[in-house]
Amino acid sequence: MIDSSETWWRNGIFYQIYPRSFQDSDGDGIGDIAGIVRRLPYLSTLGVDAIWLSPIFPSPMADFGYDISDYTGIDPLFGTMEQFDALVKAAHGDGLKVILDLVPNHTSDRHPWFVEAKSSRDNPKRDWYIWRDPKPDGSAPNNWLSEFGGSAWQYDEATGQYYYHAFLAQQPDLNWRNPQVREAIYDAMRFWLRKGVDGFRVDVIWHLIKDAEFRDNPPNPHFREGRPPHEQILTRYSTDQPEVHDVIAEMRRVTDEFEARVLIGEIYLPLHRLVAYYGNDLSGAQMPFNFALLSTLWSARAIETIIADYEKALPPGAWPNWVLGNHDRPRVASRVGPAQARVAAMLLLTLRGTPTLYYGDEIGMHQVAIAPEQVRDPFEKNVPGIGVGRDGCRTPMQWDATRYAGFSQAPPWLPLPDDFVHENVVNLHADPQSILNLYKALIRLRKQLPPLVEGSYVPIAADGDLLLYRREHDGAAIVVALNLGATPVSIASELIGLDGDIVLSTHMDRHGEPIHGTLDLRDNEGVIIGRAVSS
Repeated sequence: MIDSSETWWRNGIFYQIYPRSFQDSDGDGIGDIAGIVRRLPYLSTLGVDAIWLSPIFPSPMADFGYDISDYTGIDPLFGTMEQFDALVKAAHGDGLKVILDLVPNHTSDRHPWFVEAKSSRDNPKRDWYIWRDPKPDGSAPNNWLSEFGGSAWQYDEATGQYYYHAFLAQQPDLNWRNPQVREAIYDAMRFWLRKGVDGFRVDVIWHLIKDAEFRDNPPNPHFREGRPPHEQILTRYSTDQPEVHDVIAEMRRVTDEFEARVLIGEIYLPLHRLVAYYGNDLSGAQMPFNFALLSTLWSARAIETIIADYEKALPPGAWPNWVLGNHDRPRVASRVGPAQARVAAMLLLTLRGTPTLYYGDEIGMHQVAIAPEQVRDPFEKNVPGIGVGRDGCRTPMQWDATRYAGFSQAPPWLPLPDDFVHENVVNLHADPQSILNLYKALIRLRKQLPPLVEGSYVPIAADGDLLLYRREHDGAAIVVALNLGATPVSIASELIGLDGDIVLSTHMDRHGEPIHGTLDLRDNEGVIIGRAVSS
């Protein structure tokens, strides 16, 4: 049997921190490492088990840290290596694991590797990146598009070739078919693992390998105007190539050189392709991120189908995971509304698999409207006016009602919403029925009730706006009943298959209420029902 310490990530709850927006300690309006250390007690009180930090490495910040110029340093904007070491020590002292964001698909165009590669065609680093000759008419080598708008090929006048960039032109893609590139990134991984980092979330992991023949991508027959321009083509040859799984298996072997580490992959793919990233015999990423809840229609039947399809598609022994929000997608409270955001919290924290929370979702932070002159996101700047901007989900954490929400003593790098004076950690902590206290209660229950972590997922037939399921483990069962609609509903308890007591309601006002005969759910309410099951 595998030592449970090796699988801590199965039992844990992950919490993503966008460092620029969590807590500023030095008054420059930008969050930093010392600020995270200051807020560790909050994270311990919340009850999460691991923090995942978006990139804190040296960067020109063309894409706010996802354009790395040094894989083994700390950007001065965020602090020093000594402060990072102190963060790891303090987090571990509080029982928190630390996960770093690894961005191996591309570097900054100011990374020394690319500066060398660009210097001449015969530079030893040239093949560390992806260079192609122009077509005879001088145009780009193929029709691949950048996810941030325009061609994915940038012409270099000095050397007469194009280089490939899946994102910004300032983010040239590394050539992962080159063994030297692989070893350089693996060495960087070992650097951080030796420092005690507990694992990595690997950015755009499905992009790493490209088609060796650089064939044109086919057109997307379902593209419609108003969508991001890169969706005009299907990424058949520029992403998700079969050879990528060999790379991920190598990455996994690097993390396995160290005890009790985890490899998480960022992958936006349909479920049947996503699960391939667990690897043969589970030798790939332990948790390929499942983003299905980020984009699904928020309806009981749609979610029920996603859960069933995911559970069915998982390879034997693979551990599921669920995500409700992140730094690239609109806030859940804005996607589903404040009332359903509470139901969404109960869903996330009672499904089978490891949940990942996005900072601020636990206080119901919503998508903030960003005025044109305040836009910072390069995606929005490149493709304005169609709603792709990510600034609105990256605004500063709302700690209290003081000026700048307790985030900083200076104007923050992104604006705060007006409602921060009411919707903040201090106020919500004081309100027993707040969404913050709901999250805390859900996290406590998850730690107290083994079926919520170890239990199987058993769907219960339902219709309309009802989503019902049971979690069963070792003779105990928990039933979760979620009303995803705005109309009250009644359910016969024989339909649920379990009488018991309400352990928790999303309204925080029905603890201990016995269920006999009928369960009444108010609009936008979810409940957890529990008792021991007789054998």
